[in-house]
Amino acid sequence: MTATDRSTALINAAAQAAADKLAHDIVAYDVSDVLAITDAFLLASAPNDRQVKAIVDEVEERLLKELGAKPVRREGERDGRWVLLDFIDIVVHVQHSEERVFYALERLWKDCPELDLPEDAKSTRGKGAEHAGQADGEGSYEGAAERGGNEGRR
Repeated sequence: MTATDRSTALINAAAQAAADKLAHDIVAYDVSDVLAITDAFLLASAPNDRQVKAIVDEVEERLLKELGAKPVRREGERDGRWVLLDFIDIVVHVQHSEERVFYALERLWKDCPELDLPEDAKSTRGKGAEHAGQADGEGSYEGAAERGGNEGRR
């Protein structure tokens, strides 16, 4: 099974919304073969709590306006470190850069196919490294996942 056309449309709109609010390292995975509860995950990050919240608000607003989709669940907004938006067809994770490195969700889903995203979203790859204190060239989230994922946590 692969992600549905609806899921792909939601992922692309969410990725563009996140990119428009300057999210970093936007990536999407088709998890439909391994999870029965959703088709795809979108991961994005930001260097501070306020920006995490702004990205979440923009994703939610854009999906409602463009595709009539409302999240059935929204978790983690109070702390602004890791907010999850569950749209049933997709789940959007917006994390503070340090949480992104620490939890390394890419490591969990690395065997799932990546979904193609809009160019604006693709261009965000690798931009979060300096915000996670990883500007030494090994700061990618993928690199942190390969090393165990704990490098950004102090």
